[in-house]
Amino acid sequence: MTALDALASPPPPTPAAAKPDTRSLAERAYEQIKHDIITLRLRPGEYLNEAQLMQSTGFGRTPVHQALQRLALEGLLVILPRKGAMVAPVSLNDALEIIDVRMVNEAYCVELAARAATPEDLAAIEAVLTRSRDAVAAHDVAAMMAIDRDFHLAVSRASRNQTLADLLRGLHERSLRFWFLALSAPSHLEDVHEEHLELFEALKARDVAAARAAIQRHIEEFRTHILKAI
Repeated sequence: MTALDALASPPPPTPAAAKPDTRSLAERAYEQIKHDIITLRLRPGEYLNEAQLMQSTGFGRTPVHQALQRLALEGLLVILPRKGAMVAPVSLNDALEIIDVRMVNEAYCVELAARAATPEDLAAIEAVLTRSRDAVAAHDVAAMMAIDRDFHLAVSRASRNQTLADLLRGLHERSLRFWFLALSAPSHLEDVHEEHLELFEALKARDVAAARAAIQRHIEEFRTHILKAI
């Protein structure tokens, strides 16, 4: 479970019923620091050092160091020799490149999903939409970020093309900070829910053309909000 999942989940059970956290310290440090980067608590261009992160997160040097190396590989941090690390800047050009690649690949993905989705796939997508309605009503941006990701991953699984699903998962991971910027607009949460619902109805109807049009409109709306936010 990621840090975003934790924000979107209901309160944990009482200590007596709680399950032990089996994640490694490095994994937990990675998720906490990543969450702070995605939600802009750690700002683009901000310099970080391991000692400060050890103090703020409560993790030791080795887990923090491993987390920073992993985040650098994902492009969220830039490692600076003898200076520590810097939160990677938010680049409009990077956002637009990701959007262009999503436009091509997600259009193909929903075409496949419209043809191949099983009743179980459609039920999984619909379950995400149920969560989405609750998040919109509560104006819970963190929950909606997790739900938006889960919706797209559920659709990609329905395509029955694992290579394509893996590609889209990577694109979604790289989009997280941009999602936070775009989804912070109050009216946009409702818009995203309605766009997802439109795509779901097209998939359920096995309407390939409508599914393709719905995802293209959805991504274009995302582009519009990003251009306003950055």
